[in-house]
Amino acid sequence: MKVDAVVLAGAPNRGQLQDARPEKWEAEIPIHGKPMVNYVIEALQSSSRIADIVVVAPRDIKHLLTPKVRWTEAGDTLGENVFRAMDVLEKKNKVLFVTSDIPFIHAEAIDDFIDRCVELAGDIYYPLISKETSEQHYPETVRTYFTVKEGVFTGGNILLAHPQAILNSRWIVDEVVTRRKKPWKLVQMLGFFFILKFITKQLSLGELERRASEILGHSGIAIISPYPELSTDIDKPSDLRLAETTIVPVQDKEA
Repeated sequence: MKVDAVVLAGAPNRGQLQDARPEKWEAEIPIHGKPMVNYVIEALQSSSRIADIVVVAPRDIKHLLTPKVRWTEAGDTLGENVFRAMDVLEKKNKVLFVTSDIPFIHAEAIDDFIDRCVELAGDIYYPLISKETSEQHYPETVRTYFTVKEGVFTGGNILLAHPQAILNSRWIVDEVVTRRKKPWKLVQMLGFFFILKFITKQLSLGELERRASEILGHSGIAIISPYPELSTDIDKPSDLRLAETTIVPVQDKEA
């Protein structure tokens, strides 16, 4: 199965990264001379599961993007950018949404995630990476984790969805996007019973899936991925330093 991909690259450089880099937009911050967003684009282009690629980015960095991708201008919010991309796509395939700040991502991780999704009937698929896996591969990074019956996990920075599931969930997308890096705030959306079970670490992934499906009106599936590259983003100077010391040796090895 092939899916379309959307790269969300409209975030301004207003967080901790602005202490290390002067660029206006996070997506254009260079890692060894290459804009961060292009690592993501090139990983998607190398994937055997990706058909069309749309990059949602500010007009003033359009010229920096890797060739052979479609572009649409970014709006003011991440939620708005999701729907700007949907307006461009033909909506025939499922859509893989990827943020532009995960330059460690590679084709193998993308293909594996999509292949795991294909095996399960659902409308929205979201990857989870265990704390053990994340810390084993990237011990220097600080991630936000949450605990369920099955273990301790962090969320990925990608999501696969049926186009209609996204279009029908317009009312909740902005809310989810706003809370996406704060598991506690996401759980608050589920209701008191789920908050109580979350606090006592008795909540299961199955319960989360069922409740999320009820709220969205579409079936949601959690995919446990062995690839921490799906969640290891660059949002502070220490992450950027890690990318600068990790990515180059890999490229040199492949050259």
